Amino acid sequence: MADDLIARLQRRAALCCLIMAVLATALARSLWWGAAVVGGGLLIGISFLSISNGVDQIAARRRVAFAVLKLAGRYALLGFLAYVMIARLRLPPLGLIAGASSVMAAAALEAAGLLRKKHEAVGLARKKNT
Repeated sequence: MADDLIARLQRRAALCCLIMAVLATALARSLWWGAAVVGGGLLIGISFLSISNGVDQIAARRRVAFAVLKLAGRYALLGFLAYVMIARLRLPPLGLIAGASSVMAAAALEAAGLLRKKHEAVGLARKKNT
């Protein structure tokens, strides 16, 4: 159940990032804005996978010190990638933030879907009782 939710969240986050990239490119009339959104999505995707893998390793109590060092190394890599995207590639920081918010947008859509299903189930139960 939890693995299915995580997989669904990852798919929705990728779709949200793609839609935001297309919108950013169209609204700004610049491919740099679309690239920035995709770059932010890439950063948050790496972060998401890093956290989930780190938690799995620490929860399994397998070489905890190595897992913590690996997690810190991944975050150092993320910092370096963000630096390259902003300072060297000169991608718009707001585009990077928009791409990084794709996981949050996917989580909001998932929550809205679950609330809608719950509301429909309550409505059906009320109809049966009357």
